This record gives sequence, C-alpha cells and structure tokens, in this order.
Amino acid sequence: MRWHLKEKFETPDGCVRWASFGAGDPVVLLHGSPFSSYIWREIAPALALTRRVYVWDLLGFGASDKRDGQDVGLAAQGRLFARLLEHWRTADRWGTARPGVVAHDVGGAVALRALLIEGAQYRDLTLVDAVGGGAWGTGYFKLIRENAHIFEQLPDYAHEALVASHLRRATHTGYRPGVLDAYLAPWRGAEGQAAFYRQYRQFAQRQTDELEPLLGTVAVPTRVIWGREDRLLPEEFGEFLHERIPHAELIRVEGAGHTIQEDAPAELLAHLATGFGAVPTPTAPRTPAPR
Repeated sequence: MRWHLKEKFETPDGCVRWASFGAGDPVVLLHGSPFSSYIWREIAPALALTRRVYVWDLLGFGASDKRDGQDVGLAAQGRLFARLLEHWRTADRWGTARPGVVAHDVGGAVALRALLIEGAQYRDLTLVDAVGGGAWGTGYFKLIRENAHIFEQLPDYAHEALVASHLRRATHTGYRPGVLDAYLAPWRGAEGQAAFYRQYRQFAQRQTDELEPLLGTVAVPTRVIWGREDRLLPEEFGEFLHERIPHAELIRVEGAGHTIQEDAPAELLAHLATGFGAVPTPTAPRTPAPR
C-alpha cells in the first residue's frame, strides 16, 4: 500500500510530515521506534469511516526531516505533539472537541508527556504496547545508546541487518511481503543511519522516570492494550501502566507481539472502534506470514 503524508508542520529542528483522513470526532495515532506512521496504514482508513484521523511521523522518523543537531528526545517530541494538537485544533476548527489519542511504543511516552507535562487535553487515551515507565531502556536499547558512536560506523549492510533483526523481533506472526522493506527504508543511507542512532542517544530513561509520579493524575479514560507475545516490551510493562493509571482498562491480545497493528489488526481495530469499557466482537487471528 502506498503511504504518503502530504501535509507539513515546520519546526526549528525541521519539517514534520502529517496527514488526516475522514470526518467526525478527532483521533490521533502516534507511532513508536523504529517505526513510522506507516504502522497505522490499515487502522487509519478504517477509523476514518467515522472519525477524523490524524497521523504524523515523529521528528527524525519516517518522512519527517532527519538532520544533525536535531532534538528528537522524548521531551522534545512531547512538546512538539502539544504544538501539533494546537495547530490542528485551529486549522480544522475543533472548537471545544478533544481528540482521542492512540499511542504505540515510545509514542506512549510522547503522548503521556504532552498530557501530563505540556498541558495537552485529550478525550481519551489508548496505550498500545507503549513505553510509559519502568526500566524499558535496558538490554539492546541500552547497548546501542551507550555505544552509538560505534554503531554509527557500521557498514551499511551490517546496519541494515541489525535494524531488520530488531524489526523482526517486534512481530509474532511475521510481516507480509514488502512491509519490512517499508519499515527499513527511512533508516537506509547515510542520513537514515545517522538518524537511527541519534534517537537512541537521545531517548533517555529519565524522560519516562519523570512521568511515573504523574501517572496517578491521568484523568481521562484510558485503555492499555498489549500483545501477549511481545518480546520487546513484555506484558509486565502493560501491567505497570494498568496499576498506576486510575481506572485504566487492560486488554491482552492473544497471538500478537509488539506490533499488534501487524499481527492482529482486526482485533486492534475492534477495540479502537468500541467505546471504553465495552467488549468488541471477537475476530479470527491472522494466519502467520511466511518468514
């Protein structure tokens, strides 16, 4: 599927690309790392049948600008998201409407920082296998962050193999043809390789440690959706958020890994299209893609 973000939002650190679909109450979809808004390519058009759906590529990701000197840390992305929300509110005349927010992976930390620190206002919040607290910045992540200056020097084939192996670990069922290549594309070439390790240098554990004491103040309806087979952020991270965010629902998705959008898109869509507290109609699991 062709995925193109035609709109631009200029920032001092570069241009952010975004798009919107449909009409109705606004909902914003945030991606994580090392993904882009492409991860929502099946979910966004379906939600747009009844909602005004917004997607964007984090600064330094996907089609958004990537360049030396950018601040692409979680704190900066949270501030940027709050500004984007105000831009959309004015440009699309939301009036008093508040958007629903759906956030995946580090997009969860971005959404939580915008809500709890930057003063953004949401109608509701859905966290999908999301970073929001706990010791998430360990293992593979810590190794690359502490040695980014070495990884940046990898030959292109070795860099691509490393990114591809990480992406494969994110899915439980496997990617359909062409999907892995689409995720890899923004990280290829000298610019893409530099951008990939720039995010690791700047995504600091302390940027979510600052959120943990504030999770109990989340006052909007919140859902935590987690893949049972998540090997990047095991389900105890979902339980961590569920325990700390008042009245949050915890929904576990069988047969799905970190990328529920790839492993169980119909089930994820059923939850997103259903009101908070309601039980969606069960959907059949997707047949694993050939590896």
